[in-house]
Amino acid sequence: MVIQWYPGHMAKAKREVSEQLKKVDVVFELVDARIPYSSRNPMIDEVIQNKPRVVILNKKDMANLSEISKWEDYFRSKGYYPVAVDAKHGKGLKQVEQAAIEATKEKFERDKAKGLKLRAIRAMIVGIPNVGKSTLINKLANKAIAKTGNTPGVTKQQQWIKVGKSLQLLDTPGILWPKFEDQTVGKKLSLTGAIKDSIVHLDDVAIYGLDFFKEHDVEALQKNFNVDVDADAENMEWFDAIGRRRGALQRGNEVDYEAVIELIINDIRNGKLGTHSFDIYKEMADEVK
Repeated sequence: MVIQWYPGHMAKAKREVSEQLKKVDVVFELVDARIPYSSRNPMIDEVIQNKPRVVILNKKDMANLSEISKWEDYFRSKGYYPVAVDAKHGKGLKQVEQAAIEATKEKFERDKAKGLKLRAIRAMIVGIPNVGKSTLINKLANKAIAKTGNTPGVTKQQQWIKVGKSLQLLDTPGILWPKFEDQTVGKKLSLTGAIKDSIVHLDDVAIYGLDFFKEHDVEALQKNFNVDVDADAENMEWFDAIGRRRGALQRGNEVDYEAVIELIINDIRNGKLGTHSFDIYKEMADEVK
């Protein structure tokens, strides 16, 4: 499953980010706390280069806190300033401003030494689609300024947004890289809703989600779907049990597998199986060095 995905507006967004970078003091890189590494766009590193960076792990309410802590340590080791937040419910947002202050401290001390007048920190928010950029901005600004939506690609153009006296934010459209050659990354992005369902094979995504929970938390899988199936059972047995329990049936009492696929993906995507992280640091330690 090599996913090709590079619409024209995303290519334009990449150019605009590069052009606007010199106008900001710090970059806020927003990632999904459930997949803090897989939801990073590697192209962003090329664009941002050495600009101070605050990595915001959003949706922490849906992720495993122990894994979040490990990824925060990882980002610190890279010289970034990590902050875990729950933008939807407004939790952890004060830490974002503090991290921005820390990240730009040296820059503003240099400006002060030159006799330059202090001003608000200018920050650019970047990230792949559907990680919650607009929700975060609206919470920080305490008003509905940025457009939000449940599908990728809502933000189409850049806009400056004032947040109190200390921050000015530049929102940017979500930027995905040209294609996902790593099939697992594509499945993780799909499972968390970062890419449109129309460009992936949803059966592969559902099987990936099923296998993940069979290995890491089979009890959550059994409880959510109210099925008595063993962890080592074949996936088809799981599909059949879930379909019959949820009433996903066709004529002749046959299981509607397309409906079961949607059930599995939607329940995982919406956190109905509890708080989980699909980027397990221990399993990815060699990959992310």
